[in-house]
Amino acid sequence: MSPTIRRATPDDAQALSWIGAETFTETFGHLYPPEDLEAFLDTAYGLEKTRANLADPAKAAWLVETAEGHVIGYAEAGPSDLPHPEVQPADGELKRLYLLKAHQNGGVGRRLLDTVLAWLEQRGPRRLWIGVWSQNFGAQRLYGRLGFEKVGEYQFPVGRVLDDEYILRRG
Repeated sequence: MSPTIRRATPDDAQALSWIGAETFTETFGHLYPPEDLEAFLDTAYGLEKTRANLADPAKAAWLVETAEGHVIGYAEAGPSDLPHPEVQPADGELKRLYLLKAHQNGGVGRRLLDTVLAWLEQRGPRRLWIGVWSQNFGAQRLYGRLGFEKVGEYQFPVGRVLDDEYILRRG
């Protein structure tokens, strides 16, 4: 049975915090000193921050669950806050989209991406933004096929480590 995608609610804060930290660690954890990773996870995926994001009507999150109810992925979207001079208040941003590695390449990631993009454009087309790690070539190719173009760069801090990130825009 195919995993389901559903909009997260405030009751999902614990699960969303957990899957965020788990997928970030699985994907990028090897790149950072343990103390930097731990501090970043506490800040970026802390329960209070997750609750606040879920309570914000301008933002949305989705969970991907197996038939047994296990959370295997998620996505988050909302107003763009990327550091680019052309970002406007009405612009949207795909902020995060992750699946546990064991569940990648089966089509659910694309379904999740399509769900998020549809939500971002539910009131009509608008400019959309994505920040992507400079070494994530697969994601860059995918977003390029969807009409996103590189329009800038910035550094994303994970503790003392600064990752080179690309800013992509569509529209």
